[in-house]
Amino acid sequence: MNVDQQSGSSSAWQVAEASAKYALSEAEFELLTSVTVRRAVESGAQLIRKGEFGRSMYLIERGEVWLEFGNEQPDKILGPGEYFGELVLFIGSHQRMASATAMSAAIVHVLDKDMFKRLLHQQPLPIAEFMGRSFSRLVASEQQLIARLRRRNEDLLQAINQLRRTEDRLQLAESQVHSDDLTGLCNRRGLYTHLENLHQNTSPDCQLALLLVDIDAFKRVNDLHGHLTGDRVLRGVAQVLESTAGARDLPIRLGGDEFALLAEVHDRSDLLSLAERLQHTLRQYVISHQGQSISCGVSMGGVLCSAQSDWPQWYSDADAALYRAKAQGGDTYELG
Repeated sequence: MNVDQQSGSSSAWQVAEASAKYALSEAEFELLTSVTVRRAVESGAQLIRKGEFGRSMYLIERGEVWLEFGNEQPDKILGPGEYFGELVLFIGSHQRMASATAMSAAIVHVLDKDMFKRLLHQQPLPIAEFMGRSFSRLVASEQQLIARLRRRNEDLLQAINQLRRTEDRLQLAESQVHSDDLTGLCNRRGLYTHLENLHQNTSPDCQLALLLVDIDAFKRVNDLHGHLTGDRVLRGVAQVLESTAGARDLPIRLGGDEFALLAEVHDRSDLLSLAERLQHTLRQYVISHQGQSISCGVSMGGVLCSAQSDWPQWYSDADAALYRAKAQGGDTYELG
């Protein structure tokens, strides 16, 4: 059947030039449609559905058909002289990779596998050429899909890397918000965050203890040796607290020259041992400034933290013990 019987002109073949991969020559179209079933379809009619098992190829004589892939492949609009669904002729029944819908009233030709076999026996050379072009089209389409997937994978990797960098920056910002700038210890914000999750952070077979640590005569160190030396003293106390703290303990700089250690202990004697060990280590810590040795005497107050109270009460009790230690002249500790 000649397509000109329906179209009355050869302009339909010019439409096909916009997507030559899908276009047939006039001679090829006449050859293939010589054995097909001709169908008229209404606008909006669905010719094939993605995922269904196909058995026929379609050739468009009039109208336009929308191929909707719904994945990484872009949709296509095919017109007169173009074809789709040919893979079924080469590999047999298979799941369709796209849906096909008539965008306007159209006339299509349906070519099944038996019809195609007859043509192959009758006209092997032109059919072989058609098959070669079709295979090339399929390979090119797959290569384009692979390239798009590769680009998308690269975009995803870049997005993941960007998210990781953003996460790292957020973690750094969170760490800075909850950490003391000078010593690196947990600050009050970090302490309050820790207290919110205290039930998750405490071993069931231990109880909490709080030690408040206050540097004796710290103002005098600043006045005599300068604030840079005072900062060295603060960092030194922080280092001793970190080295003394257990894996689940929390050393804190509360502000100024006031530090704290929220520790897990088994009983009061365990707290006493912790206070003695910390006191002894701090007494041994000495820094040198312009030929002078500066030691870090501290006063400490400690308490066992009652499960029936909270941070304000713990702090108040430990502060009262610290006051008693300072009243003795400092460089000692008291337990509440």
